[in-house]
Amino acid sequence: MAQYVRAIKSRISNIEDIAQITSAMNAIAMTKVTRLKRKLSHVRPYFQDLEAFTRRLAGQQAADAQPHPLMVAGRSDRTTFLVLNSDRGLCERYKGELNHAAEAEMAAAGPTAQLLAGGEKARAYFARRGVSPLRSYVGVYEPPTWDAAVRVADEVMDLYMRGEVGRVRLVYMRFISDLTQKIGIADLLPVAVEPEPGDAFVEPDLTTALANTLPLYVRVKLYAAMVETKTSEDAIRRQAMKSATDNAEDLLETLRRSYNRARQQSITREIADILGGAEALRAN
Repeated sequence: MAQYVRAIKSRISNIEDIAQITSAMNAIAMTKVTRLKRKLSHVRPYFQDLEAFTRRLAGQQAADAQPHPLMVAGRSDRTTFLVLNSDRGLCERYKGELNHAAEAEMAAAGPTAQLLAGGEKARAYFARRGVSPLRSYVGVYEPPTWDAAVRVADEVMDLYMRGEVGRVRLVYMRFISDLTQKIGIADLLPVAVEPEPGDAFVEPDLTTALANTLPLYVRVKLYAAMVETKTSEDAIRRQAMKSATDNAEDLLETLRRSYNRARQQSITREIADILGGAEALRAN
């Protein structure tokens, strides 16, 4: 009985340590989510305004004008998927949903589909399936920064302009709310915006304006997707750590009841042994 009591006490100690860790991770994830939501509240309207501006520029082009290379189909017929996944675990459904969505999209695109692996969890998942990424971006956007987005976007645009990739599609997680996140799939290249007709004065000229605006559009679109997906990741991680903490607390309550019962039984048995010994001494 004493050994059983010690085993329960040891397990209680282990679970308490786990609960402290998951509670701390929950608090950290909550802080990150708050910070990223604030960043998201700025990048979303900026991208919307930039997209509207790009539509107006596209609407100024004459029907017979030579379009910018970033707005026409690439020289390659291979569709490439840029998967924005996590570098770390403990984020429950996040990494699995992203990888499965990307895998389904690649299967639909055919055997020539290519991969740009964002995050270690994407790289490792597809490596186990024999898929070698064209590029890997491990540890690049944790946390998401403008510099990281520019680096990745510029490399992808360079691959596109050189004809190494054709259509480029983003697979990421859209942040809806703290409790809701959904898979997002969007075209990154070629830039496809609905031209908005109208008269506008463009300085110095439309060609220069598009040459400056379109790369910025690609960078901002990728940056927005990075912020969306990282906000979702930490929101899901916070949910997972909160659930783990709650489960640990429930288990601790059960173990403490078991410990108290076992301890009481042990004490009762010890008292019974003492009383039995005293009775034997009196009998002698």
